[in-house]
Amino acid sequence: MSPLLIAAGLAGFISVALGAFGAHGLEGRLTAAGSEWWATATLYALVHSAAALACALAARQGARGLAAPGWAFIIGTLVFAGTLYSMALGAPRWLGAVTPVGGVLLLVGWGLTVAAGLRPPPRA
Repeated sequence: MSPLLIAAGLAGFISVALGAFGAHGLEGRLTAAGSEWWATATLYALVHSAAALACALAARQGARGLAAPGWAFIIGTLVFAGTLYSMALGAPRWLGAVTPVGGVLLLVGWGLTVAAGLRPPPRA
């Protein structure tokens, strides 16, 4: 069992579902800003779900140092996209102050990915 692989799969599934819901179920119901927030949240959620999936699959094949960036992508996506989806649905705008925390976690994930790539491979 791979919790990161499961989380990445769920994140991807939910991203696609929320993207479709925004395009069809909320059509004409969101403000212009809300539609933009929804689209941005969906884009970032899908991209970082795929990044977390890549980390999970590589880690499963023995690559070291990729669990931490994978989890940073998952948690960052929850915070970043979650706050944007919430604001699009009418949550208070002060949540926008929390959104950058998720963005920083996404950047941390990419930085940790670079760090993992800079490590020498294990000796056989």
